[in-house]
Amino acid sequence: MNTYHIKHLDAHLCYHDLPGDTPALVFIHGLGSASSSAFPQVAARPCLRDRRAILIDLLGYGFSDRPSAFDYTMESQTRIIVELLAELHLSDAIVVGHSMGGAIAVLVAAAAPDIVTSLVSAEGNLDPVPGSVSGVVTSMPETQFAEHGHSQFVEQMQAAGLADYASTVRACDPIAMHRSSVSLIAQRSPTYREQLAALPIPRMFLFGDRNVPHLDIERLATDGVDVRIIANAGHDMAGDNPDGLAQAIAAAARTTH
Repeated sequence: MNTYHIKHLDAHLCYHDLPGDTPALVFIHGLGSASSSAFPQVAARPCLRDRRAILIDLLGYGFSDRPSAFDYTMESQTRIIVELLAELHLSDAIVVGHSMGGAIAVLVAAAAPDIVTSLVSAEGNLDPVPGSVSGVVTSMPETQFAEHGHSQFVEQMQAAGLADYASTVRACDPIAMHRSSVSLIAQRSPTYREQLAALPIPRMFLFGDRNVPHLDIERLATDGVDVRIIANAGHDMAGDNPDGLAQAIAAAARTTH
């Protein structure tokens, strides 16, 4: 595990940096998850294991610190990631984001055009509407979620048979999860969707086949986004079909170079 010290917060961002060929893959996890948990089995697949992979645990999640002075907005998380990528002297990166991470990936690509050369979003947020997790989290005030809602949500995920996700939610900071949720679905201009459409780089958007047909498939394709369906998968593509997800990412890497 590697760490990046964020001086103004006196906090450490934790990430795996798996050696390999460029372009490097930069993985950003979803709400309540952690890249250190979700993506190793994807990065280790034969089609990707020779490529450099950077698996980032966002502040407040996984192994990273939980600074109380941090606001956990999507834009602030983006700035930290861009700082890390610059510190690593990357000039050729494919950013891969899942769910909330897909929204952050769009912001990272827009903020760092000299670093990001391609984008893969796995059912990333596009519009300011509550999702299945963010809707639950933001249905209660921050203090209530921190005191009761967080543990209740963990229990619900365990009862639903989602033990892996329950574990990463348990490990994340409740305040971080609530503030992330509020920011994720907040109104912003331009929206994630508008920024994705405007990016002048190759873009791929992935859907699990359990979530199709989907109204966004045609709309994204019209915007020039390469839309692909991951077989035998729902929203959690990394868990449901890591090989299928890895093959799609490998295809994005081949298209970029």
